[in-house]
Amino acid sequence: VQMMQNVHLAPETDEDDLYSGYNDYNPTYDTEELENDTAFQQAVRTSHGRRPPITAKIPSTAVTRPIATGYGSKTSLASSMGRPMTGAIQDGVTRPMTAVRAAGFTKAALRGSAFDPLGQSRGPAPPLETKNEDSPEEKIRQLEKKVNELVEESCIANSCGDLKLALEKAKDAGRKERVLVRQREQVTTPENINLDLTYSVLFNLASQYSANEMYAEALNTYQVIVKNKMFSNAGRLKVNMGNIYLKQRNYSKAIKFYRMALDQIPSVHKEMRIKIMQNIGVTFIRTGQYSDAINSFEHIMSMAPNLKAGFNLILSYFAIGDREKMKKSFQKLIAVPLEIDEDDKYISPSDDPHTNLVIEAIKNDHLRQMERDRKAMAEKYIMTAAKLIAPVIETSFAVGYDWCVEVVKASQYVELANDLEINKAITYLRQKDFNQAVETLKMFEKKDSRVKSAAATNLSFLYYLENEFAQASSYADLAVNSDRYNPSALTNKGNTVFANADYEKAAEFYKEALRNDSSCTEALYNIGLTYKKLNRLDEALDCFLKLHAILRNSAQVLYQIANVYELMEDPNQAIEWLMQLISVVPTDSRVLSKLGELYDSEGDKSQAFQYYYESYRYFPSNIEVIEWLGAYYIDTQFCEKAIQYFERASLIQPTQVKWQLMVASCFRRSGNYQKALDTYKDIHRKFPENVECLRFLVRLCTDIGLKEVQEYATKLKRLEKMKEIREQRIKSGRDGSGASRGKREGSANSDSGQNCSASSKGERLSAKLRALPGTNEPYESSSNKEIDASYVDPLGPQIERPKTAAKKRMDEDDFADEELGDDLLPE
Repeated sequence: VQMMQNVHLAPETDEDDLYSGYNDYNPTYDTEELENDTAFQQAVRTSHGRRPPITAKIPSTAVTRPIATGYGSKTSLASSMGRPMTGAIQDGVTRPMTAVRAAGFTKAALRGSAFDPLGQSRGPAPPLETKNEDSPEEKIRQLEKKVNELVEESCIANSCGDLKLALEKAKDAGRKERVLVRQREQVTTPENINLDLTYSVLFNLASQYSANEMYAEALNTYQVIVKNKMFSNAGRLKVNMGNIYLKQRNYSKAIKFYRMALDQIPSVHKEMRIKIMQNIGVTFIRTGQYSDAINSFEHIMSMAPNLKAGFNLILSYFAIGDREKMKKSFQKLIAVPLEIDEDDKYISPSDDPHTNLVIEAIKNDHLRQMERDRKAMAEKYIMTAAKLIAPVIETSFAVGYDWCVEVVKASQYVELANDLEINKAITYLRQKDFNQAVETLKMFEKKDSRVKSAAATNLSFLYYLENEFAQASSYADLAVNSDRYNPSALTNKGNTVFANADYEKAAEFYKEALRNDSSCTEALYNIGLTYKKLNRLDEALDCFLKLHAILRNSAQVLYQIANVYELMEDPNQAIEWLMQLISVVPTDSRVLSKLGELYDSEGDKSQAFQYYYESYRYFPSNIEVIEWLGAYYIDTQFCEKAIQYFERASLIQPTQVKWQLMVASCFRRSGNYQKALDTYKDIHRKFPENVECLRFLVRLCTDIGLKEVQEYATKLKRLEKMKEIREQRIKSGRDGSGASRGKREGSANSDSGQNCSASSKGERLSAKLRALPGTNEPYESSSNKEIDASYVDPLGPQIERPKTAAKKRMDEDDFADEELGDDLLPE
């Protein structure tokens, strides 16, 4: 109290008090009543509410100033709800600036002040200004963006191979770009028009026209670009126009445009100028102006040599026949730098794992693949050039090849020398000079393993073709020993073993070849044949089906699949595969006859006739097909149509009496007895000792009442008696030599085309005749006595072949005609 006695408070005046209002009560900041504040509680619960706006106002003018006090700085860190931080409150009283309590810093001092650090009392911020989409500038910008997108989509479609879609997009871009230009002209000055966009749209449209082979439209579009002086560097597009004229074979215009482009491209663009000159040279070659082409290529080889220009230069000199220039050009081609790194950098120099990982990563990357492609292209050009000029640059082909080999050996392509030598041997093969080819290949026996294996493989193949299996096997062994992983060598070795009928061992070689190269189709085909020989049909079918997946239209593979199904007794599947086969080779007569045979075995006569007839149409000399068609017409009672087939068979085999007898039989069946008699007489003149012909002559003459009947009957009796004597001689033979001599005599005495020793087919026919019942046809006996069929197939024993139903009927009818009784013979 004594201290306060000396303190005198300032008197109240009418002036503004800077600290007035701090002790006034403001309910907004009363934290004790927050529990009853519904708006605050709602905000706490939902976390997205807002406090109601502050309505209290501080009547003092002091709040109009910024409060640069510690309190003010702290209240700027208020929470998102506008509440002061709790650190600013001590014992319910706001911390004063100083420790003097009498300064009046109380929480009531803020009553009525608009404390709003977040500016919430001002309401939400005004919205951003929206773009005026209706404004001309915005429309132009959007349209320009759309045109760019269309050009990009067109390029992408072209790269994906959809040329039609690419053209549509390019046309759409062109239409929209014209609209864009018109709109720009209305809004801005002509100087502001986007020339780059116009250029890209037109260039893309021309490119798409060209890709779709619409050359006239492409040229018109290019002309629009080239004639517009506002486009810079448009002159080089004349190269594209020249390319189009070249495709159209308009060579004079192509050269004209190439030269125009060459004039407009500055000399600093050397690479572009070289390419244009190369195009000019190629065009001159197309027109046959080789001297002009040589000038272009010589200039290129002196300025910037490359492989294509070097090869084309050799072609030009070859065309005019200049030997010396060919040699020089070949040397220039060999000297063209490849500009690729050596293979050494792909070999790890140490055991450093990081280095090894890097080398593994780059061993097959895009750059490495490009290097490989470039090297392969260089080797291809050099090999082709050597094969082209070798026969003409020297006195002989061999000397020319030797010169090329020497040049190659002295260059960076040393490995190609051996390939050229092997190619020399192959050229000998093409010239049918097998001895020289073998001699050339034998020179490689002491070379390195790769070349030795290739040479030995070719030698093995040559000897195999000449059926010298021992030599083929030895060279196959040499090839396999030189390169155990050479599938061709293993296949050749398997072939030599296959030829010796050791199928199991052959299969092992083919399997090993397939393990080394799963795409070796020769080994896969051969192992299928091997399984067929071993009667392992399921495995053979599996091999051929795998091969069919690789070689979709191989006629050999399709036939093998059909054949395996036939062996598996599945004719329906065999027919289906043969149908696929005739879609590949529609004129193969043997396939068509096989289809006819399968349909016949299934009982489908009409389909069988169709395919047999097609087979006959493409190859009318197949006796089996002719025989089936003749039998078919006899079976269907159209004997007149069968005559033409048997007449053709008699032309093909004029020494066989069977076909001529069938012709006469067809005439007799159709009721043309006079023609039948003339035919039998003609047969008798050609085959005077044929018993069947004499029997029919006797029957016909008796019926018609001709005087020659006695003559024919006498001849018939004499022949039958001679036949009995021959048979008795054969039976009376005591030893093998006697029996064989009897056979030889019988054969000598028999008429042409007959053989008294019964063959397997003759025995079948004889047994068939004994089982035949009599028929009611004219000139046939009703008796069922056994006769001795003296006609036997002159081809002798043949492989048993299942007969079709129509053919069997023909045989029965044929020999039923010949079954005559003795009681009808005249005395």
